[in-house]
Amino acid sequence: MQDFRQILTKYWGYPDFRPLQLDIIESVADGKDTLGLMPTGGGKSITFQVYSLSKSGICIVVTPLIALMKDQVESLNRKGIKALAVHSGMSPREIRLTLDNAVWGDYKFLYVSPERLNSERFLERLQQMKVNLLCIDEAHCISQWGYDFRPSYLNIVDARKLLPKIKVLALTATATTKVAADIQEKLGFKEKNLLQMSFQRENLSYLVRHRENKYKYLFDTIKKVKGSGIIYVRNRKATREVAEELSKNGISASFYHAGLSNFVRSTRQDNWLKGETRVIVATNAFGMGIDKPDVRFVIHIDSPDSLEAYYQEAGRAGRDGRKSAAVLLFNNADKTKLKNM
Repeated sequence: MQDFRQILTKYWGYPDFRPLQLDIIESVADGKDTLGLMPTGGGKSITFQVYSLSKSGICIVVTPLIALMKDQVESLNRKGIKALAVHSGMSPREIRLTLDNAVWGDYKFLYVSPERLNSERFLERLQQMKVNLLCIDEAHCISQWGYDFRPSYLNIVDARKLLPKIKVLALTATATTKVAADIQEKLGFKEKNLLQMSFQRENLSYLVRHRENKYKYLFDTIKKVKGSGIIYVRNRKATREVAEELSKNGISASFYHAGLSNFVRSTRQDNWLKGETRVIVATNAFGMGIDKPDVRFVIHIDSPDSLEAYYQEAGRAGRDGRKSAAVLLFNNADKTKLKNM
């Protein structure tokens, strides 16, 4: 336990863990497959990072988005922790060199997508690595996406056969009882082991506003409040339209969706993270796992697909513990739209 605290203080500067973090670390240290449910901003990443740093070898982190990989790898490298990522934006040569480094280069973390676990070259290299933990970040994607457009999430369990002695840590900010059970089953947990804490976020105000003219509410509200924010819309076309309207009204804004090139997405994300862009208008492709603590507001112009999705997206506000707002705008046409979707 003392070793874990020393690692936390050395690299993150915190004197002690937040609630549930140490419980999750100790559960994995006891040799148990573990599913950890912690609210957005609760410090999920520290659990697998501290555990892996306490052991020799490398942690394989399975994560759904390139933006998320990039953000976490850069954050670890800034702390002096050697981390790598393999993703589809890299050339075959870059991927080969990265995997060589993961085998022989004394790196502590390798971030990959679930699809990478289906690659023969990766699986060959995986068996040469000294793996100390297999971590599935944003584990709700197993149920949310695994049955539809990311079937590779359901194949993660096959990679475990190559790592028979290595434990799995699955982490997410949102999972119903049914989804939590599904995650554990699909990852081949030898026995159920769910650790979770209250999802209440005391600093976050949840507001629902009925507005026929949503744009007017947006402009008026954003001009009154301080700090950066995220505006979520349902489709790619709307990201551009809303960002352009905000810019016309003197609000620094940009848009983000999965159809943009890797370079454009990366540049826009970085500009927003650094505060050069105040507001990012995005589809739900944006924000998962990105650590920007000072987001003061998250506004949904369109209703998300579920309460779980809303909770996770809204929870990207106020990760620094300061007062923040999550606003859902709706009008009479929205119910019809949702039913049609």
